[in-house]
Amino acid sequence: MKKSLIAILAMFLVIVTAFSGCGNNTDNSKELNEKILKTSESFVLETLNPHLDYQGWYTSIYGLTEALFVMNDKSSIEPLLAESAESDGNIWTIKIKKDISFSNGNKITSDIVIRNLQDTGKINSRFAYLTECIYEKIDDNTFTITTDDIYPTLLNDLASPELAIVDLDNSGDMSTELVATGPFVVSSFEPGGTIKVVKNENYWNGEVKLDGAEFYYMPEPDTSLMAMQNGEIDSYASVTADAAEIYAKAPDTYKLVTIPATRLQFYILNENRIDSSIRKAINLTIDSKAIEKYLNGTVSSTVGPFSSTTAYGKVTKDAIDTKAAKALLEKDGYVLNTDGYYEKDGKILTLNLAYYAARSLDTLATLMQEQLKDIGIKVALTCEEDPDGTYIATGDFDIALYCMIADKACDPYYFVSCTLAEGAPYNCGGFSNSETQTLIDKLKVETNSDKRAELANQIVQIAIDEDAFGYVALFNKTTVMKTGITNVSENCPFDFYFLNANTDMQ
Repeated sequence: MKKSLIAILAMFLVIVTAFSGCGNNTDNSKELNEKILKTSESFVLETLNPHLDYQGWYTSIYGLTEALFVMNDKSSIEPLLAESAESDGNIWTIKIKKDISFSNGNKITSDIVIRNLQDTGKINSRFAYLTECIYEKIDDNTFTITTDDIYPTLLNDLASPELAIVDLDNSGDMSTELVATGPFVVSSFEPGGTIKVVKNENYWNGEVKLDGAEFYYMPEPDTSLMAMQNGEIDSYASVTADAAEIYAKAPDTYKLVTIPATRLQFYILNENRIDSSIRKAINLTIDSKAIEKYLNGTVSSTVGPFSSTTAYGKVTKDAIDTKAAKALLEKDGYVLNTDGYYEKDGKILTLNLAYYAARSLDTLATLMQEQLKDIGIKVALTCEEDPDGTYIATGDFDIALYCMIADKACDPYYFVSCTLAEGAPYNCGGFSNSETQTLIDKLKVETNSDKRAELANQIVQIAIDEDAFGYVALFNKTTVMKTGITNVSENCPFDFYFLNANTDMQ
């Protein structure tokens, strides 16, 4: 009897377990049929308000928010929520696409767009000028913006992710809630932690292919590498050179896409302290392609400050020629001493190279020191923690290294104006050219994009020809995807795009 009871209980447990297993399999099957992309990010997001600081970059990455215009893969501006824009002097007329709605179904009108622009201007100092503009509603889908002066890059600003259009009346305080227009909506948000998004069932711009996505905070690159190898995430951007080497060895498992982005490494040559022959010798010696190779896939060598794929990145520079560099120095009266350095009147040609230890500038400084040593120029390195408060402000350098985003919004004016204009903060090496300033003044007010590109190319070419600057490399944007993952904005040079309606996984 006891044995029979035990046998019956055992059989009962088997049946229960079997049914339980079937139930789990059904649930798992449902989960497996959902397309949930898992990825990592190295930043901490504390609020969902896209208008604050740079938070709009991240809500754009998550696929939550959109702006009136968008920056495409070819570094040009195209309409997104907007249908068109026309300028007449300092008055812009903007039309919004009809029948666009937020994720809650509320329609987007001129009124809500104007309120969004004003809200951003109030809380984001970089767009404070928007509070001084005059706005006029023409109809529900058309409005005008009048600026104090002609402002040809307004559309570039309107493509900035910080100027996302959100439902201000239904997003709470936007610290943890957000109603916007993107292909995804928030399902779970932990400030400083994981964020989960799901498909926007009311998306205005076509089918959303994913069911959702999960973004995990992984500040250390090795953590993302391990998570990718363990199958815990499916894709991520900002892949390191070491990780890229590992992924490249498994092409059947991973796809790598590397493109030049918008952050530039460059150096300033001080015309107040070194003459034209020495500056020319430096530029004939610094081999950016060799630097690119040494930095192992993290950068792409460049001719000018902008990618050569852009309309405003069409400039040229002389090929590396160390023999010609030496000939210039010798023509200037320098002779090689027994230590292999050039000297004149008993004084060794020694240049002070100032840099700061970020964005691989410490490595770049050492590489430039070695390359110049090979032609007989001695370089003393000076490292500063705060370049803007030291050598950039004082001009106390012969060569100054710096790194910055050169192309902020598909337009050359920002970089040109802050490095080449008279009195500009990064024109600290004595560059002064009346023709350049005239061209910069024209660029400031030119509204035709083709003419803007032409002007920018002329301006930068003058700076290159005068050997006032050396443009070394653009940092790469490297994205890894598991096989079957597609369309994670991997071909766009701007860092603030990732998830979109066409992102898919097989």
